[in-house]
Amino acid sequence: MDRSRTQEVKTLVERLKGLKSPLVETPATVARPWGQFTVLDKGPNYKIKRIIVKPGQMLSLQKHAHRAEHWVVIEGTATVTKGNLEMTLQSNESTFIPQGERHRLANLGKAPLIIIEVQTGGYLGEDDIERFEDIYGRRTKSDN
Repeated sequence: MDRSRTQEVKTLVERLKGLKSPLVETPATVARPWGQFTVLDKGPNYKIKRIIVKPGQMLSLQKHAHRAEHWVVIEGTATVTKGNLEMTLQSNESTFIPQGERHRLANLGKAPLIIIEVQTGGYLGEDDIERFEDIYGRRTKSDN
C-alpha cells in the first residue's frame, strides 16, 4: 500500500469491528502458556484447530458445557486424561471427548505435540471452559 493511504487501514479496521468480524476479534493463531493453537476453519456448529503443545507442558484439566472435541495426533505423543482414564496416543491415533467430560491434553515428551482438534456443538467460544486444575495459575472452579 502507498504510505499516503495508511490512515485507510484504521477506517477498514473500525468497519470490521462494527461488523463484528472475527478478523479483528481473534487472531488465527493464539499463544498460550502451554503452546499455541491456530483456527483452521469454522462454521456455525464446528471449529477446527491445529494445537501445538510444547514439550513438558499441559492444558488445564477442564470440561466444556456446550461442545464436544475430537482429537487426532499428527506428531508427537499425547497423554490424554478423559474422565478417570489416562491414555497415550501416538501419531495417527485419535480420541473423542464428549460434551461435559473432564479432560486434559499433555505432552510429556521431548518434541512438540501437534494435534488436530475438531470441536462440535452449539457454542464454540473460548469462554466455554470450566477449569479444575491449571499449572499456569488461571482461574479454576476451586477459586470461585
